[in-house]
Amino acid sequence: MSILNVKTNPIANQKPGTSGLRKKTRVFQEPGFLENFIQSIWTGIGGAQGKTFVLGGDGRFFNAEAIQTVLRMAAASGAARVIVGQNGLLSTPAASNLIRKRKADGGIILSASHNPGGPDGDFGVKYNIANGGPAPESVSSAIHAATEEIGAYRILESADVDLSEIGIAQIGRMEIEIVDPVADYAALMEEIFDFDAISALFQSGFRMRFDAMHAITGPYAKAILETRLGAGAGTVTNGTPLPDFGQGHPDPNPIWAKELVDVMMDPDGPDFGAASDGDGDRNMIMGRGIYVTPSDSLAALAANATLVPAYKDGLSGVARSMPTSLALDRVAEKLGIECHETPTGWKFFGNLLDAGRATLCGEESAGTGSNHVREKDGLWAVLFWLNILATRKISVAELMADHWQSYGRNYYSRHDYEGIDSGIAADLMQGLRAQLPDLAGRSVAGLTVSNADEFAYDDPIDGSRTEGQGIRIHFDGGARVVFRLSGTGTVGATLRVYLECFATEALDQNPQDALADIITAADELAQIEARTGRKRPTVIT
Repeated sequence: MSILNVKTNPIANQKPGTSGLRKKTRVFQEPGFLENFIQSIWTGIGGAQGKTFVLGGDGRFFNAEAIQTVLRMAAASGAARVIVGQNGLLSTPAASNLIRKRKADGGIILSASHNPGGPDGDFGVKYNIANGGPAPESVSSAIHAATEEIGAYRILESADVDLSEIGIAQIGRMEIEIVDPVADYAALMEEIFDFDAISALFQSGFRMRFDAMHAITGPYAKAILETRLGAGAGTVTNGTPLPDFGQGHPDPNPIWAKELVDVMMDPDGPDFGAASDGDGDRNMIMGRGIYVTPSDSLAALAANATLVPAYKDGLSGVARSMPTSLALDRVAEKLGIECHETPTGWKFFGNLLDAGRATLCGEESAGTGSNHVREKDGLWAVLFWLNILATRKISVAELMADHWQSYGRNYYSRHDYEGIDSGIAADLMQGLRAQLPDLAGRSVAGLTVSNADEFAYDDPIDGSRTEGQGIRIHFDGGARVVFRLSGTGTVGATLRVYLECFATEALDQNPQDALADIITAADELAQIEARTGRKRPTVIT
C-alpha cells in the first residue's frame, strides 16, 4: 500500500451550511470533490494524525463508495483508528452517542438528512466534534477556509475494506473497528426510558405504526420497538434502508409521510403513529385523528419530562430555535426554568447542553433531543412519547387537549417556497430588511405590528455572536411571522415562512384557518406572489 499525494485545486461552493456540506449526489461524485472536502476537514481540525474518528452514514446512494474514500484518506493522514458502523451504516444520533461513549476526537457522518437520495438525489458530509455535536461556527469556518486554499489531498492506494463483518480490520497502519450500529444506541435508550412500562403498554393492546421511510431508522426501530419492547410484528413499516429511500422523500411530515397520515386519521387507526427521516434525527408524532406539530411535541415533552426516569429530577432549562413556536416558552415559564432562543441549526444547542443550561432542545423542523447526545434524535422522541402515554394512560389527543387547556395553544404552520431563484429570494429578504425601521405601529391585513427585527444570537456560554438569522415580525396579541432562507436545500433557494398566533379559546381550529390573517399579512409584507410568481407554497406543514 502506498500513499498518494494528489495535486488538486480549490473547488467553489464547499462552504458547510447549518448541517455540513450538501450537494446533488452527482456533484459529490465529480473527481476530487469529496476528496477535497475531506482533506479540508483534516486541515480545519488541525490534522488527523493519531486521532480516533467515528464514521457512518444513512445508506443513501454513494454512501458505500464515500465510506471507502474517507477510510483511505484517514489512513493516509495518519489517523490511529476509525470506528465504523457495520456496512457503513449509522444513524446520526447513534454516531453522536458513539463519539461520546468511545471518547473519539470527532466523527464524519455521510448524509443529507431528510433530503431525497439516489443518483439524482442529494448527498452530504458533516463533521461532528468530540462532544458528539455538529461542528461549531469556528470549526466550520476553518474547514471552509481550507477548501479555498487546498493544493493537494492524501489518499492510501488500497483495496476496499470489507465492512460486512463486526470486528477489527486494518488499512495501512490504521485500525478499523466495525461495530453493530444499533447495540450501543439501544442500550442508551434503555437507560433513559422505562422500558418495562412501555412493554406493558404494548401488552395491553396498544397499537402503533412507525414509518421508517426506507431510511436508516428501520433497523433501530425494529430492534427496539418490536424485538425489545414487544410491539406487534409489522409495527415498523418501510423498515429496510434503501439507497434511494424507495424513491420516496425521507422527510417526516404530513406531505411526505401521507401513507402514515391516512392510516392514523382512520377512525379505526392505531393509537400512536410516528415517522423518522433519512438519517434518523427527525421525527413526526401522531395519535389517532391528530397530528402533533413539532413545536407542540417539544412543549408537551417538556411539560411531562419528569415522567421519564432520566428526567425525573426536572429540567435544568430548555432551548428552541428562533422559528420554533413559543409554546415551549410558556411551559418553561410555568416550570420556572430558562428558555433559550437560538438560531436554526443543532450546533447552537451544544454549548447550552455542555454547560448544563438546557436539558431538552428542539426545532420546528421536526428535530427534538436532549443532553443524552449532541444531535436531535428521532427514535428517542418516539420513545419519550411512549413513556408518557404509558404513564399517564391517556391518548395523544387527550394529552394535547389537556396541554392546550393548561398553557393555551400556539397555532403554528410553516410555508415553504422551494426552488426559488436565489437572486429573487435575496431581493425579497432585502426588501423586508429595508422595512424594519418603520414597521412598528403599522397596520398590515388588519393586524398591528408591535415590533420587528432581524434575529441575532449572543451565545451565553462562549460570547460569540451570530447575525442575519431571520426576520421576525410580531403583532399585537402574540402573533408573529418569521421569514428565513433555508440552509439545507441543494437547488436554488427555499424561502421558509413561519406563522404563529396564540389562543386560549377555540382550541380545535384548523391551523390554516386560525392563521388566515397572519398568512395574508406575510404575503403583503414580503410580496411573495409578486416577487416569486408563486400563488401558494410548495409544502405546508
